[in-house]
Amino acid sequence: MAGSAHRVRWGFRAARCGWATMLALLGIGLAGALASAAAFPDPPLDLLVVDARIWTGQAEQPWAEAMGVRQGRIVWVGAKPEPLPAAQRTLAGAQRLIVPGFYDAHVHLVGAGLGLARVQLKDAADAAEFAKRLREFDARLPRDRWLLGGRWDHDRTFGGELPTAAQLDAIVPHRPVFLHRYDGHSGVANSQALKLANITAETPNPPGGEIVRGPDGRTPTGVLRNNAKALVEKLIPPPDAEEIAEALTAAMQEVRAAGVTSVEDMDGSSPSVRRRHFALLQQFERQDRLTCRVSLRWPLSDHAELSRLGVTFPFGSDFVRIGGLKGYADGSLGSSSARMFAPYVHEPSQRGVWVTPPGRMETLIEEADASGLNITVHCIGDEANAVLLDLYAGAAVKNRPRDRRFRIEHAQILRREDYSRFAAGKVIASMQPYHIIDDGRWAEGRIGRERCAAGYACRPLPDAGAVLASVSDWPVAPLRPLQGIGAAVHRRTLDGAHPLGWIPEQKITVAEALRAYTWGSAFAAGVERVQGTLAPGFLADFVLLDRNVLDPSEVDRIAATKVLVTVVGGRVVFERP
Repeated sequence: MAGSAHRVRWGFRAARCGWATMLALLGIGLAGALASAAAFPDPPLDLLVVDARIWTGQAEQPWAEAMGVRQGRIVWVGAKPEPLPAAQRTLAGAQRLIVPGFYDAHVHLVGAGLGLARVQLKDAADAAEFAKRLREFDARLPRDRWLLGGRWDHDRTFGGELPTAAQLDAIVPHRPVFLHRYDGHSGVANSQALKLANITAETPNPPGGEIVRGPDGRTPTGVLRNNAKALVEKLIPPPDAEEIAEALTAAMQEVRAAGVTSVEDMDGSSPSVRRRHFALLQQFERQDRLTCRVSLRWPLSDHAELSRLGVTFPFGSDFVRIGGLKGYADGSLGSSSARMFAPYVHEPSQRGVWVTPPGRMETLIEEADASGLNITVHCIGDEANAVLLDLYAGAAVKNRPRDRRFRIEHAQILRREDYSRFAAGKVIASMQPYHIIDDGRWAEGRIGRERCAAGYACRPLPDAGAVLASVSDWPVAPLRPLQGIGAAVHRRTLDGAHPLGWIPEQKITVAEALRAYTWGSAFAAGVERVQGTLAPGFLADFVLLDRNVLDPSEVDRIAATKVLVTVVGGRVVFERP
């Protein structure tokens, strides 16, 4: 698909791409074009890459050894020219691997950046370590602040038992505390926070949410699931512009070090924070402070805000765009709130929740789609995924034919009969490979082996013809594309219990995983005509790695591979010392 699209675009990009593309149009081979470089009075290149193993991502020309960049775009890629053209800077690859910049089409930039300065609890080995970290962080925090953060994992820290307000009270009783589970779909509050939110035994569950209660069936334990979190979250003071700027700066530092050159920001903040965030992104672009390309998504429920402005997909510049809309169908598997056809194994009375009821979701999708806006929806459970595929199909019939790029975020637990429906409806599966090796520790205890075996379907979805986009969901999971690629290839769970891979028949190859993290995510974002592969006219976004992950001898060291250099728009934004 990518190769045919490249051929169609040669004519459109001739003026911008220079002599190499023009000669390609005239039928002259790329090697011949490069050999004739000295005959053309082009200005010096901004960046010349030589002596590298360049994986272009193009089916018709997968490998090259040199590349020229001017004004932020690739002007040629192929054999090493002799003599070398003049360049402002030369990057010698020393025969190391260069790949297209990783495109992470699902992150939460502000949340991740803020979280870097908050308490970290995900890898707390036990309750004692959990308490120790909270006490130490509390001692450093100004007395008038809420204690926030967490990303706790009750399967790791508490043996599967949920934390409680009473536990937090014993550690931090003097200030409000609200700590999110690492998937973001549950949080635990201490008694002071519950009191501020007026959450009592008489408080009803809000639509799409649950106040977890004690053995008496009435008393809140402190854990709030999905929409119930808002009862506390609305009381937390929002970050100001300075805090958001600091969060963005910290997040971008992590992004460029990971070799990520573009992100889709799923946000999730309040309207006021989102508007500040969008304004700061534009300000950072004007000030040349952005070191990655950012596409910001608006909440699906607020689609009218964009529709009134006439925004259609995709909107913006090469560096800052509005990528469309993001909605929520259900909760998460870890919080036992993903919407399932059958009950949970460990909670027979629970089938999960609809964060957005199907009737309301149908209206939102049809209205937003009719306005020309792109839509992606979070779906974890098998029922949520099946229902959303129905709603997408209905909207496509009702509204005018067009290239919609409908997406499902996570597409995690599926029925086998739904694999082919992704391809039939041209629905992109935006999946997080890291969740395979993380969830594989406990998922069978939630929903059983059979449903797990049909889910996390990295292999059958592309085999059925669907486009697979691999993403991180940072900070829910680490921002490490190479770890994600290793997870998709090996499927070895973090607890070491599956050395040959959890549900090994779902494994994919290194090349397939790499393509999903580059071209697949660019396609999901609607920018595959200029990103995701390395070709003339494309944005010069790429990374230099310290080992060739495509070499079979390196297959067991994918996750240990380091990013040496990250280049965005022909500018080196990260170099490992």
